[in-house]
Amino acid sequence: MIGWLKALAKAHWPRLHLSAILFGTLLFVASLPGVAALSLRVYENTLVQQTESELIAQSVVLAAAYKAAWYDAAHAAQPDPSARPLAPEAPAIDLRTMPVLPRAPGGVREGAADPRALQVAARLRPMVGDAVAVTLTGTRLLDAQGVVVLGRGDAGRSLAGLAEVRAALAGHSATVLRERSAAEMADWRAALSRAYAIRVHHARPVIADGKVIGVVMVTRSPRGLFIGIWQDRFAILLGAGLIFVTLLVLAGLLSRGIARPITALARASDEVARGVPVVPETPVTAAIEIAQLYDNFRAMAERIERRQRYLRDVAAAVAHEFKTPIAGIRGALELLDEHGGTMRAEERQRFLGNAAADADRLARLVQRLLDLARADMTTIEAGAQADVVAAARRVADSLRSEHFTVAIEAGDVPPARVTSAAIETILETVVENARQAGAARVTIAVAAGAGVEISIVDDGPGVAAADLERIFEPFFTGRREAGGAGLGLAIARSLLAASGGTIVAERVAAGARFRIALLAAA
Repeated sequence: MIGWLKALAKAHWPRLHLSAILFGTLLFVASLPGVAALSLRVYENTLVQQTESELIAQSVVLAAAYKAAWYDAAHAAQPDPSARPLAPEAPAIDLRTMPVLPRAPGGVREGAADPRALQVAARLRPMVGDAVAVTLTGTRLLDAQGVVVLGRGDAGRSLAGLAEVRAALAGHSATVLRERSAAEMADWRAALSRAYAIRVHHARPVIADGKVIGVVMVTRSPRGLFIGIWQDRFAILLGAGLIFVTLLVLAGLLSRGIARPITALARASDEVARGVPVVPETPVTAAIEIAQLYDNFRAMAERIERRQRYLRDVAAAVAHEFKTPIAGIRGALELLDEHGGTMRAEERQRFLGNAAADADRLARLVQRLLDLARADMTTIEAGAQADVVAAARRVADSLRSEHFTVAIEAGDVPPARVTSAAIETILETVVENARQAGAARVTIAVAAGAGVEISIVDDGPGVAAADLERIFEPFFTGRREAGGAGLGLAIARSLLAASGGTIVAERVAAGARFRIALLAAA
């Protein structure tokens, strides 16, 4: 099952930038404190609104009972409640914007309360007592002047000066927040939870026959934040678990997108350093930049492998090329050492001439090897450019002779991204090879294409089909008896590779054609 899920995830894994992974992770982690604080504030406000909703429900029931008792005291018929339109009342407390008023004073001593309201209070006292015992809600019943007719030791006092009572006497229900005791306001828990040191006051008018006949005032402290957290601990633990799972997912994303691919690439670099250029496949979960790093590393490893093969082949070829002249020189020295005293002067001179020729061949090989090394190490500057047509004309002028013709065909050609010295060396090598192979005429055609394209065609014997690619290998030559080292075309190809160019050989009806492609200068 896990393997199937992994395969499914790899098949549909999106390609993400490294910056996107890091930004998303850091943004999520950085937002956690703010989200937590905001969630606590919203949760605390919800707790207070829940208290307000409960007070509204209690006050509505008490107002209905107050109204019913009012009509019963006068032995009057009550109006049909079904005729009243529905008017749901939603909680309106907002801890962020609603001010907290000072603690409510004890009220002002007034004269006698409304006798009818006192009768209502007497009727409702048992019901109010039972409700207070269960809900712990401070409940007061007031008459139409705001005088308490049923309360907790404050009967006969006027609360008409309170903002919520004034609103209720005006015919509108009102909810306010008031401070609790000074000790509770100074408690350290009040600094963490604004709801800890406040009390919710709700006043509701009792309306009969279109006028306010009394007020129901209920107060209660909201459920504290810490108590709410404890009571809702399972839901909060579930949320914390989801956050933890999200962090694990982000950690896995960082691990699979960055850490693991880099670790695998580090192991691969160690293998390459030990001569084992094996690069693992690019992980599908790797970030885009890491995937590009894998591609670049793979290309580098392939170039290193090609370079190692090239060096091994060159070393083997050098050993082979040096063996013959060294053996000739050694043989001549041995003959001179053993029979030098009895040799005629002509024989001695012939052996010395053979040794000198072999030494000259070694010197040419060494020089050409130095030229090849310089060509392999050549780098073309970004701003390098050369007039290929002018370079071709200079080469033609230097190699043209009575029995060898070099023609130039050129149009409007942009400068190429190569140095003048390099392109002259390349053209001179190819033209000189054609001349040495027996060609009497060479045509150099220069044209503009994707960059700068050069075609060199000769009328010589051509190149065998099997040798079209091998002629660019070091030490491959068909003129070994004539002293050819077989390094000229290898040097030309290395110079072209350094400038981003290419060279290929082709067979034509009479002779051979070399195609050279160069990049146009920026």
